[in-house]
Amino acid sequence: MKYEAHVPPMFITVIRLLTIFLLLLSPFQHAHAGAMPDPVKSSLPPPALTAKSWLLLDYNTGWVLGEKEGDMRIEPASLSKLMTAYVVFRQISKGALKLDDQVHISKKAWRTEGSRMFVEVNTQVPVKELMQGLIIQSGNDAAVALAEHVAGTEEAFAALMNEHARRLGLRETQFRNAAGLPDPEHYSSARDVSLIAAAIIREFPEFYKWYSVREYTYNDITQQNRNILLWRDQSVDGVKTGYTSAAGYCLVGSASKDGMRLIATVTGTDSKKQRAKEVHALLKYGFASYETKKLFDAGAATAQVKVFKGETADVPLGVTEPLFVTVPRGKAAGLQADLNVPESFIAPVDSGQALGTVKVSLAGEELMQRPLVALAAVPEGSWWQRAIDTVLLWFE
Repeated sequence: MKYEAHVPPMFITVIRLLTIFLLLLSPFQHAHAGAMPDPVKSSLPPPALTAKSWLLLDYNTGWVLGEKEGDMRIEPASLSKLMTAYVVFRQISKGALKLDDQVHISKKAWRTEGSRMFVEVNTQVPVKELMQGLIIQSGNDAAVALAEHVAGTEEAFAALMNEHARRLGLRETQFRNAAGLPDPEHYSSARDVSLIAAAIIREFPEFYKWYSVREYTYNDITQQNRNILLWRDQSVDGVKTGYTSAAGYCLVGSASKDGMRLIATVTGTDSKKQRAKEVHALLKYGFASYETKKLFDAGAATAQVKVFKGETADVPLGVTEPLFVTVPRGKAAGLQADLNVPESFIAPVDSGQALGTVKVSLAGEELMQRPLVALAAVPEGSWWQRAIDTVLLWFE
């Protein structure tokens, strides 16, 4: 892995405009599951699967390592509960909901058909227990109870689900209920449910651990997690199963190994065994064919730029998010990161201000660009410092 710094022959204004544009894009680098750049595609083909649609997502880059009908509309069944959980996690994170809040169990929640955690009508159940019933036991009754508690009605909660679907950039998704019960206007895709899983992992690591719990007991009834890969492969730590007669057997699985995380989704398989077999095949293929390298940590100084007329003489630059790249196994030595930064800036410099770019390439072919931002603010210096630097700038 080689790092090289260059001073591009362009005006600072152009650099600023370019890097600001990249900075505006960078928060959304995980929003869509995009195709891998050609230079980093493995020569090994993905496994042959029977699933109606499937997708293998590299979590850290957002690149798709393989897919079949990834945008085809599907009946998501209980995969819908990924978004149900996501909405609740968001409520908790902003302080609108607490894990020990008591949730009233309505007659509608108690009567909800399908998989259940067996809550009793007119009882009070803590959010924490309902969330574990939702995630581990796939409780439809838990989904409805949580939806009613958060939004008043399940219909209003579905509107929240759709709002977050739009915010996450999901293009083939619409929800009509919290549990994933069949409805002609309730649909998603392999790509979109993969992205919901990625959002949970990224935004709520403290809650994601529930997806690896193998069994849960509520009301003296113990139920096992339906994701049988949790028993088969220690690298697997989630995520969610789904089934209806129309949807077939579906599974989103995620695994982490050697700094690489993959998310594999299959839909429309013929059995519980088959969905697990095919997700496992995708995960094994991904780990065998590719490797992920972290080039830069978020907030770590990767370059220093001289600053004139400021309180300090220079400013450190870095990336706002960890910078990962995934390449075919054995190719990482050919990676190169070029830092494009100006020789100097004039104060003031704001913290987070885009001041340059880093371009990552493999064997001379560009893979990605990310902005380099100021990791600290540099206010204007004293009148004396500004006067001295004014003179020095004449000789630059």
